[in-house]
Amino acid sequence: MASDWQTADRFVIDQLIRPMVNLYRIQADGTPVAFVRQKRMAIKEDIRFYADESQTDELFRIKARAVMEFSGRYDVTTPAGERVGVLGKVFGKSLLRSTWSIMDANEQELAIAKERSVPIAILRRAIDLVPYGDFIPIPFHFTIDTVEGAHLGDLNRRFGVRDTYDLDLSGDTARTIDRRLAIALGIALDALQSR
Repeated sequence: MASDWQTADRFVIDQLIRPMVNLYRIQADGTPVAFVRQKRMAIKEDIRFYADESQTDELFRIKARAVMEFSGRYDVTTPAGERVGVLGKVFGKSLLRSTWSIMDANEQELAIAKERSVPIAILRRAIDLVPYGDFIPIPFHFTIDTVEGAHLGDLNRRFGVRDTYDLDLSGDTARTIDRRLAIALGIALDALQSR
């Protein structure tokens, strides 16, 4: 990853279409900063983030805590296993619109990411039930706010068949969220929600 990736506020997450694996390229202000690999249908999620497509320099990873992760908690760790933070799906609040908690390494909640529009969230769920519904381009917009309600940023899916997301954290001037957690959230919202 580029040495200044932690100071970046805007990222583009671009999914590459492959049959057995999810691959993503991540850029910050037009500069490649990470390459992500996730095996589809893995028994226990283990998503790895690398400095580039050679996949030799691991930066961090998302790991499920259990084989079947019913609690919806995923640790974001360094390659050595040191926890950077935790991403947790908030199931009760996710019934109408998906909601995720962003926590620090001690599991103190830093921010909440939730779908902005309830009607669009319901429409997206209905279309997911249709065969090949994944190929119908539906808006996918998450707002990221502190637990006190201050706006930190947004994650928006671009309109199109391929999954490309814009992650904008320009409201997070205090650096509330470690950028590794923010990037991991962007991948989790696509890969772990089967987008």
